[in-house]
Amino acid sequence: MQNLVKAALEVREKAYAPYSRFLVGVAIRGASGRIYVGANVENSSFPEGWCAETSAIGAMIAAGERQIAEVCVAGDSPAPLTPCGGCRQRLAEFGAAATPVHSVGPQGLRRSFTLGELLPAAFSLESSDD
Repeated sequence: MQNLVKAALEVREKAYAPYSRFLVGVAIRGASGRIYVGANVENSSFPEGWCAETSAIGAMIAAGERQIAEVCVAGDSPAPLTPCGGCRQRLAEFGAAATPVHSVGPQGLRRSFTLGELLPAAFSLESSDD
């Protein structure tokens, strides 16, 4: 997990957040073991920016991978930082209820969750068959 934490913390420093100054970095480990990173990008025409999770998922999809095995979210907040509601659903689209989501800060791991804990009633392709 250390390489996932390192990747999330490193990409966090590349975030573009001139308005909030709240930098977020995300590292996703695909099922292949490959790591994909993303940072948040703000825009003056709120809410036209995008979250770090969106950037990392985009990198994963562009590389041809479709399955998330593990997620690491890096930010500098006093409490554990978790993905927003929209990003929880985005992650659930490519992960599973048991997929680990780690919250880290500059001093290391704050807390780990599963996608199921963060989004217990996620939409899925399977649930849309009803």
